Amino acid sequence: MRRLVPLLAAAFCAVLLGGAGQPAPQRLYQAYSDQEKADLDKVSAYLNAFHSLKADFTQIGPDGGVVQGQLVLQKPGQIRFEYRPPSPILIVATGGSVYVKNARLNTVDHYDLSDTPLGLLLNERVDLKTNKAVIGVAEQNGAIVVRARTSANRNNSNITLVFAMPGIELRQWDSA
Repeated sequence: MRRLVPLLAAAFCAVLLGGAGQPAPQRLYQAYSDQEKADLDKVSAYLNAFHSLKADFTQIGPDGGVVQGQLVLQKPGQIRFEYRPPSPILIVATGGSVYVKNARLNTVDHYDLSDTPLGLLLNERVDLKTNKAVIGVAEQNGAIVVRARTSANRNNSNITLVFAMPGIELRQWDSA
């Protein structure tokens, strides 16, 4: 599980701190091909197979800076990104809200969980075929790549989840 989320926190911070506010595009569920439906079912089953998770992560920032920390996830709806010093950041999601604490600046920012990509991981039951945030799925270079958009993202940032195949395993999370 330690390899599960090598870039999860980096992408989450980039998307979360990027803002929120514009609805995700509507997706016609029947537009998925049979193969896409099968891939989304495999990924959904993988995400539904665990209810708690503890993993170390490495975050690579846009400037190439690297920070590390520990991720603790508890479904439904709870996650904690605890960064190692010297990073002053702590991110906690609970009760439908996400809090970002910066100990150096002595600030706490608050966001609705629905304004972040975390719902893809924190929902009790994940069904990516019916999740309106999912805007595409494809098999690329031996992986299933799921593209999604937060349900209310001001800057339209997309989230890309990369799952290794044939044994499904989350390997990377990128935002653009």
